[in-house]
Amino acid sequence: MNTGLSDQDLYLFHEGSLYKSYQMLGAHLTEQNGMQGVRFSLWAPNAREVRVVGDFNQWQGHRHVMERVKQSGIWSLFVPGLKPMDLYKYEIHTHQGEVLLKADPYAFYSEIRPGTASRVYSLAGYRWQDLAYLERQKTTPVYESPVFIYEVHPGSWRRRDGGFLTYRELADQLVDYVADMGFTHVELLPVMEHPYDPSWGYQVTGYYSVNSRYGTPHDFMYFVDCCHQRGIGVILDWVPAHFCKDSHGLGRFDGTALYESANPLRAENWQWGTLNFDFAKPEVVSFLISNALFWLDVYHIDGLRVDAVAFMLYLDYGRQEGQWVPNQYGGKENLEAVAFMKKLNEVVFQYFPDALMIAEESTAWPAVTKPTYLGGLGYNYKWNMGWMNDLLRYMQMDPVHRKWHHHLLTFSFMYAFSENYILPLSHDEVVHGKKSLLNKMPGDYWQKFANLRALYGYMTAHPGKKLLFMGGEFGQFIEWNENQSLDWHLLQYDMHQKLNRYVKELNHFYRSEKSLWELDHEEKGFQWIDPHDYSQSIITFLRQSRDPDDFLIIVCNFTPVVREGYRIGVPCPGEYLEVFNSDLHIYGGSGQVNSLVVAENRPWHNQPYSVEIKVPPLAVVFFKALNKRWQ
Repeated sequence: MNTGLSDQDLYLFHEGSLYKSYQMLGAHLTEQNGMQGVRFSLWAPNAREVRVVGDFNQWQGHRHVMERVKQSGIWSLFVPGLKPMDLYKYEIHTHQGEVLLKADPYAFYSEIRPGTASRVYSLAGYRWQDLAYLERQKTTPVYESPVFIYEVHPGSWRRRDGGFLTYRELADQLVDYVADMGFTHVELLPVMEHPYDPSWGYQVTGYYSVNSRYGTPHDFMYFVDCCHQRGIGVILDWVPAHFCKDSHGLGRFDGTALYESANPLRAENWQWGTLNFDFAKPEVVSFLISNALFWLDVYHIDGLRVDAVAFMLYLDYGRQEGQWVPNQYGGKENLEAVAFMKKLNEVVFQYFPDALMIAEESTAWPAVTKPTYLGGLGYNYKWNMGWMNDLLRYMQMDPVHRKWHHHLLTFSFMYAFSENYILPLSHDEVVHGKKSLLNKMPGDYWQKFANLRALYGYMTAHPGKKLLFMGGEFGQFIEWNENQSLDWHLLQYDMHQKLNRYVKELNHFYRSEKSLWELDHEEKGFQWIDPHDYSQSIITFLRQSRDPDDFLIIVCNFTPVVREGYRIGVPCPGEYLEVFNSDLHIYGGSGQVNSLVVAENRPWHNQPYSVEIKVPPLAVVFFKALNKRWQ
């Protein structure tokens, strides 16, 4: 039988080391014996018989029975005459007498929901125009670069006549907006095929299939290409922890627990009503690592934000007593998941050294962003969930109470350099029941906006890369709802328009100042001036670039009180200029600003010199030294 499958590929697949298994499995347009058609290949080792059914055979598979390839557990069949966009499924006959209709785990495209079939599709033929961007990325280390990510749900960023924008419409509208606003990256909630809209894409059926709601794979390539041509990186949310139970998906794929564990205590994900991947199976490892490489390779994606890493790391995470079994040593660590993640990151960085591999990890697991050869998990970034939780808890308090919780503002600096962090204000913080960021803020209408500007200013000054969910940049007042567009009409109102301008100018200011990002992950890039003024809820610190002469001093005031004649220590004599102030009238502030101030030979805050400034209410102010005269 001419299967087109090499013995070497079969061996590597079953070993867990076939890192481009999508080139072997799935539906591929090809030629055999002079005939054009499709080669179907499927891993279903425990099936009794497998057939291909589709609109080309009226969904009757008796004429298209697949053949088992040796003893590999893989089935294959060439069907002549098929063409792109033809619908198909696998009809799997189990040893228990069941007949299952399954979508192709390796399909490149799918029927739009509520349909559940796979589509024949060739990914070839798109002419990329992003070579200059890709070459530039190779010489621009992300660690020493500005990174401010705009997190987007493609189905609700903006709508047209109540319906979704296509990938091409997003390319025409979203890309210009993101570039104008000064964000460096777009992060998309999962664009892999999924059946249920309210899952936001986190319960996947088609890991290799781009979401059909918004267009074709080539349309999505166009979107990524447009981003890159504007200098914007693209990050995808990726979900290797679990998958949904829909009958056409991966669950009990060949009549047995194939992609999941046979042990229900390991397989069942009661928290989300899904099934967990079994990382002990080499073929599952081949499937998932190949999928990560697939998005980076075929779609030129810049990186993956790996969802639910904590859930993968711990066998007892989110489970009650009696719902989990310990590992072979009696511990709660998922040893197979740890091994999978280390291998995943090693392989990704082997093929794509400049990729972003971002862990959504909410616990104190050590060395998440350290290389595997140093005992780490091998990611290069981790969401700083502790910073986010502490900060939002602090910001939601009435300012009169904040002085008693000053540690929530300062504690994150104690561990800011223990990992490579991204500071996330993500979709999870503005969903149903949590309020929008603006509506979390205390006080009257003016104070809500002032608090939010202060939060963004503090976030921009804090060490670490940044992420903001869509709508936060103009003050969405209601919680995020995936069924409707953001409230763009709010930009007709003065304060929302001014907040939008503030975020835009703050982003561009951030990108222009190396001291805010060049040493993000090194302690020498940060220095406290005064973390102790809890009674007035003010903190003062310094951010430093590699150039000793290039630094910013940041003063954050989290009360609505103006502080006149406030003295802060500075490292050198000279003049100090206020270069950014969140309290300007143009941003909706009260207009409390500083003129040029001259350092006095008066030690303060363990600094040899000091200046006297005005601290605006609920605001963040940035100062830069001019005419520095180091002694």
